[in-house]
Amino acid sequence: MHTLLDNGIPFLGQTMSYAELIGQVFAIAVVFLARARTLWTWPVQLVSVALLFGVYASAQLGGLAVRQVIVGLIAVYGWWAWARRRDPVLGVPVRTGTTRERLAAVAGFVVGTVVFALALDAFDASWAPWPDAAIFVGTALAFLLQSLGLVEFWVVWLVVDAIGVPLQISSHLYFSALVYVVFGALVLNGLWTWYRAAAQPGVTTARQASMTSTGRIPTDS
Repeated sequence: MHTLLDNGIPFLGQTMSYAELIGQVFAIAVVFLARARTLWTWPVQLVSVALLFGVYASAQLGGLAVRQVIVGLIAVYGWWAWARRRDPVLGVPVRTGTTRERLAAVAGFVVGTVVFALALDAFDASWAPWPDAAIFVGTALAFLLQSLGLVEFWVVWLVVDAIGVPLQISSHLYFSALVYVVFGALVLNGLWTWYRAAAQPGVTTARQASMTSTGRIPTDS
């Protein structure tokens, strides 16, 4: 890891470490894989997490560094959850969230950001605790919703991207800032793809059949 962090290539007047380059390239790959709803989403995410943890820790962005640990744990869960629910033909089932789920996501984002920002400030773990905290909580929330197959995880990613670009620029992580911009375009496409998948004609019938047989609220195909 030290070799990847201490060596790199010139980029916009700065030296971009190989760890940042590879980690962000893998992060972009995750968006494509998530759009396709493939299990490869999660192992690729774990590699990205390991590399970016070192990048953000060395840049003294405590929230973003800790975020990688949380994302790594969620990625392990997501891998397991998608493997259990994956259809051999239709892939991983997706659905739109209920009103209660959406309200819970908003509340979790707001409360989580406030609590974590105050913690970062108290321990002097970040020079930008509020955006750092918002990105941390938003990312964890997005991956949690993704692991559950909820379309709204893409919307959370758009919020994270909007906050992340100026923070990365202020931290002189210009390549990471560029990646966030690319993420924005990819996320919009992913949102549209998942929304269409959740609205497929056979989804409602499958949901009703699942509710009848299991008594649970199912995910959509």
